Amino acid sequence: MATKITPLGRRVLVKRVAGEEKTAGGIFLPDNAKEKPQEAEVLALGTGKDEEGKDVSFTVAVGNKVLISKYGGTEVKLDGDDVLIINESDILGILA
Repeated sequence: MATKITPLGRRVLVKRVAGEEKTAGGIFLPDNAKEKPQEAEVLALGTGKDEEGKDVSFTVAVGNKVLISKYGGTEVKLDGDDVLIINESDILGILA
């Protein structure tokens, strides 16, 4: 998927990774009962500038699987997919 959005500043474009559709007990969950997954894949990085215009390096890289906060970011549609633009500070960790 070619990204048409370049986030600005210390923002990161991510796509949520689909979560489990059934519980450990084998019960399938309807869409309205599922929580939003906290795992995501990094699609694009911002310009890497802080408020003063100084270059700042990112901790994550494109392609990293990351753990994001549940309620952070702004949801947008990109090529029919739901993606998020989040601040790098909303990334809780990089998944191995």
